[in-house]
Amino acid sequence: MLDIKGLRKNYKKFTALKGIDLHVDEGEIFGFIGPNGAGKTTTMRIVCGLLNPTSGEVTINGINALSHIREAKQYIGYMPDFFGVYDNLKVTEYLEFYASIYNIRGSEKDKMIADLLELVNLTDKADFFVDNLSRGMKQKLCVARCLVHNPKLLVLDEPLSGMDPRARADMKKVLYTLKDMGKTIIVSSHILSELSEICTSIGIINQGNMVINGTVEDVTNKVYHNKTIEIEVMKHPDAAELILKEFNYVEAVTVTGNRIEASVKGDDRDISHLLRSLIVKDIPVVTLNKKTQNLEDVFLEVTKEA
Repeated sequence: MLDIKGLRKNYKKFTALKGIDLHVDEGEIFGFIGPNGAGKTTTMRIVCGLLNPTSGEVTINGINALSHIREAKQYIGYMPDFFGVYDNLKVTEYLEFYASIYNIRGSEKDKMIADLLELVNLTDKADFFVDNLSRGMKQKLCVARCLVHNPKLLVLDEPLSGMDPRARADMKKVLYTLKDMGKTIIVSSHILSELSEICTSIGIINQGNMVINGTVEDVTNKVYHNKTIEIEVMKHPDAAELILKEFNYVEAVTVTGNRIEASVKGDDRDISHLLRSLIVKDIPVVTLNKKTQNLEDVFLEVTKEA
């Protein structure tokens, strides 16, 4: 659905993007992650035709989006991080205004608005003035606005920011529903725990470079080559430590009371072999868990030099 190759953006002496490459398949929810000023919003604006790059290629649904931007825009729905709403309009009037831009009228318009309000759970707010909506409701309304022309690609810049936990849960349901409808979604957020739950793939951008991308699991494995396992034993932790250190793929062992943490450069079969060895040598193992690194850990590790 989206292909970006060698995307650069220079602002006089400052280079915001330094040759970004990215591919997002149709039907994906792609999480775009990076520190403030890393180049996320610049990339999104170029994709949406709101900013011209210095060089590079952007292809959307097979269309060269830089040379045929009008044709490409019909496939794009964009929600900026700071969006305007018309406070003197009611919710339905707000969507009617955007429907008129796309020449959607009559019964088609009425059905479209009803369907969108149901999708974002704002049907009961149809006659409310936009100014009276909460921040979370305004953000959901903005998502509905992005869908007026039924685009294939949604580019959502910080759609979860400022939301309370309930509103974020509602927004995640909307994103899941859109994915099930076949939409491709690019979403940026600083709430990394939320992205790790909803995204099929992620990309981390730092100082204008795409540092790493892939599924959350693939990215985690690339950053953390070793697996960390946590073992709890009823007794004999020192004996267990000696047994673990016999294996050349166990690189570090730390013992705290009856709890043992080991860094393992191996796969699940190796971990299974460790457990079997402990049990065969009469070490009473209570639990063995693989410690998983969350997306925030990965982000901090990848961007720590900056």
